[in-house]
Amino acid sequence: MSNQTEENVMMGMVAGAVGGLIASWVMNVFMEGPRRKLQQAIQRENRQMPKQPRNANEPPPDDATMKTADAIARTFTGGRHLSRDAKQVAGPIVHYAFGTLMGACYGALAETTPEVTNGAGTAFGAALFAGADLVAVPALDLSGSPSEASISSFTTPFAAHLVYGMTTEAVRRVIRAII
Repeated sequence: MSNQTEENVMMGMVAGAVGGLIASWVMNVFMEGPRRKLQQAIQRENRQMPKQPRNANEPPPDDATMKTADAIARTFTGGRHLSRDAKQVAGPIVHYAFGTLMGACYGALAETTPEVTNGAGTAFGAALFAGADLVAVPALDLSGSPSEASISSFTTPFAAHLVYGMTTEAVRRVIRAII
């Protein structure tokens, strides 16, 4: 690889990392709308249904990022688990770190194989959804099997990954035009 190519790949990685970080935030904002609507629907449903006893001391289950953060912590702390509060802080850090890393990989690849940018980043977002959410996360036992979920439950996460891919590409392009 020539020095110019290596420099372009490094600049692509930087641009992609910044794009991935910003896109992770945009993805979270995008996901918040449907999440809020779902919570409102559940609250309406709960008001209409007779009250069932519920264990108020039982927290909601950990999501994949919280489980990952806990696994990382156990690796470096001799097997000690994170507290629930620590997992709630560390989970988003895992999400942003992963989004930044994937953006950096995408940015580097865009420099050597420009075809990956076809579709304005949507192919990248779709591939990331398939590889991470449908394959890696279940394979690492961080979530249930995709076959256990309804197809409609994938609509918002898939769309969020398309938004992530488009945002990563848009930011990457702007930064590469500057640097």
